[in-house]
Amino acid sequence: MTVSSTMPFDGLAARELDLAYGREVVVRAASIELKAGTVTALIGPNGSGKSTLLRALARLHLPTAGGISFDDGTDVLSLDPKELARRITLLAQSRSTPGGLSVRELVEYGRHPHRARWSGRDPGAEQAISRAMALTGIEALADRPVQALSGGQSQRVWLASCLAQDTGLLLLDEPTTFLDLRYQIEILDVVRELADEHGIGVGVVLHDLDQAAAIADRILLLEDGRVTADGTAHAVLTPENLSRAYGIRVDVHVDPVDGRIATRAVGRHNDVRPRATA
Repeated sequence: MTVSSTMPFDGLAARELDLAYGREVVVRAASIELKAGTVTALIGPNGSGKSTLLRALARLHLPTAGGISFDDGTDVLSLDPKELARRITLLAQSRSTPGGLSVRELVEYGRHPHRARWSGRDPGAEQAISRAMALTGIEALADRPVQALSGGQSQRVWLASCLAQDTGLLLLDEPTTFLDLRYQIEILDVVRELADEHGIGVGVVLHDLDQAAAIADRILLLEDGRVTADGTAHAVLTPENLSRAYGIRVDVHVDPVDGRIATRAVGRHNDVRPRATA
């Protein structure tokens, strides 16, 4: 199943971004690069600026300093909304679902930047919609009202709408929220497939550190609005980095056979270290 973006995508870079809510700066001098065929995960504690930085890449939060541009030199801030929507799509945490829509109609909504202005024609719509629904496994839900879906089903439908938008860069803010274990893994498999088989660039905010280690080519760790580590999972997911960032002891185990990383936050009741005896 082929995925082909309307606009070619090689990469996007944000340099030295400051982002604020009113007078409060919440992200400071943050830089990030997203490349075609690469999954980049943003991790960090609540309030560290992950979602704000992701939204800024989609121009939903304007920077007070710094810049964002594609590898071809195009300034993200210079694009008109429809052109930007043909190049970047964002699955946000909170969304308002319009009433009275079927699943297929909501997925079709992702085609809005490709429709001709006056005629409304969109020759690529049928193929893009069918592909998006197949990738997310929601074909059987096509005629069901969106408002009748479970949280996990709704999450997959919104992801399908993003995929139908057919861009070269996909931004996902906590895409596994509300999903049970099976669908968490299936969504992460789709993310990896989009990068590996279709050359899509993916930026994803994740709270689950093991999921980030499993799917990301590159990980950024944010603390208090600053990027404090940037690199491979093995370079970023260290006990020192994670314990400092989250303010709790975090153990990291690397499997000696396959190199997979597993993390464990240690609290008062799950510390298995030998206790001192009198």
